[in-house]
Amino acid sequence: MKNLVFGIIAILFSINSQAQNKNVKSEVQTTVTTVNDSDGEKKTVTTQEVHELQNIELMDANTTVLNKETKETPVQVTKTTKIAENGVTKVIDVDRSAYYDLNGVKYQVVADKKGYTMYFPKGIEAAILRKTSNNNYIYKTKNNTSFGYFDADGNLILETYNDKTDKVTVTKYDIIQK
Repeated sequence: MKNLVFGIIAILFSINSQAQNKNVKSEVQTTVTTVNDSDGEKKTVTTQEVHELQNIELMDANTTVLNKETKETPVQVTKTTKIAENGVTKVIDVDRSAYYDLNGVKYQVVADKKGYTMYFPKGIEAAILRKTSNNNYIYKTKNNTSFGYFDADGNLILETYNDKTDKVTVTKYDIIQK
């Protein structure tokens, strides 16, 4: 009986000590604004949550070396703003509408009802971005479909699978800071 209890305790502790395969960082900033006017006092509470998630991958996962180096993986950033005013809470995702640069060409990303639309410099529609359930985007052009996300700096990162070469290519649209 004693061995059974110690065995169960050992199993419970070993389950809890498994290696973590993700880096997670969350920040919450709350701002309270109070306005006094002729109608009385109005209080607005704005809460902005920034959630960063990065998968941990090893460079040489199949080697027998004890101390293994990690390789850089993209950071997926989710920003959510909640505004509570007069007892009503509204949730607003961060608007990623901006200008982006790829190889000297300036693209414009504009929010629409279903996600975002990307335009060429002359205002012609280049692609659409549709949000998925895990805060990533499906990037769709006439000839191509890619997986996209915004990194910690606000850049648009696209990953495209090429079935002929069986490789994934990564394209980075740099945000143009104003």
